[in-house]
Amino acid sequence: MLYFRNDYGAGAHPAVLDALCRTNLELTPGYGADLYCQKAADTIRTLCRCPEAAVHFLTGGTQVNKTAIGAFLRPYEAAVAAGTGHICVHESGAIEQDGHQVLRLSAPDGKLTPELLRSALSAPVNEHTTIPRLAYISNTTELGTVYHGAELRGLREACNALGLLLYCDGARLGSAMDAGGTDFPDYAAACDAFTIGGTKNGLLFGEALVIVNPALQPGFRNCMKQQGAMLAKGRLLGIQYEAVMQDGLYRKLAAHANQLAKRLASGLEALGVPLLAPAESNQVFPVLPDTAVERLRRIAEFEVERRMDESHTCIRFVTAWHTTQEEVDALLASVKELPGNAADFPCPDM
Repeated sequence: MLYFRNDYGAGAHPAVLDALCRTNLELTPGYGADLYCQKAADTIRTLCRCPEAAVHFLTGGTQVNKTAIGAFLRPYEAAVAAGTGHICVHESGAIEQDGHQVLRLSAPDGKLTPELLRSALSAPVNEHTTIPRLAYISNTTELGTVYHGAELRGLREACNALGLLLYCDGARLGSAMDAGGTDFPDYAAACDAFTIGGTKNGLLFGEALVIVNPALQPGFRNCMKQQGAMLAKGRLLGIQYEAVMQDGLYRKLAAHANQLAKRLASGLEALGVPLLAPAESNQVFPVLPDTAVERLRRIAEFEVERRMDESHTCIRFVTAWHTTQEEVDALLASVKELPGNAADFPCPDM
């Protein structure tokens, strides 16, 4: 069975496992107060060229989003996000559970823009309304699209003018940096806080939160503890991040996934298969007839994104650090063998 369901299905990169094994019997302080977490945090600060940033290690994406946004906002303040954003569609109302409204904006490509933010904040606010205070973006987006450097800078300028914090969910930040020509300092310069995802890029588990804005730093560990987000064996996170940040490994793993996604997307388009969104990163969204989707289920694992019409479905293929070219080519060969060939099927307008 070919595996294209997600980029966290496998365990961890050998370098990460080796680091964990080498340090397995060491005894350290708990809750991230160990030398490994301190060293990993220092490495991240150096990579971001932001020596004053606070760096915290948490275990998962929803956990870090919920903890961070809950800590950054006052009880009456709201987040603004694309309607396809992770906090809107994949987190079971985690942000709303803390009492913070999420204002969902229509963004066909999954990306917020300064214009969308200005439009969202055009209505008057007072003591009877929630007050938009934080712009949430994910890079890459849930549609696999990518914010480039100029877009990040544009959002920063808009947030400054509108009095918004800018928070970036970087669950796939490595993929976004490789695809968008950005690097860690671009996010430190543009964002009040952002995450460096590890779960989806070679770690067993882990997300690093970089809080750039000094006003958001005090008391954050208290918020982590309150939310159950402080791992007793915190050194396991620091060890993994220190391993994956060495010799550019974090970037290399993401680049590998992106390259294979491009190969997959080009092959699908050559077969006449339309894509829901441009394949910029490691997520590819082909639109296929339902009959073809059912045939593909027999040889490949993937996610269903959405129904397009009464007979077509958009599915999602995800490449990862461990995906091979042979697996991509085998998937393309299977699509080519679908009855009638994908290019012969009518497709809905998108």
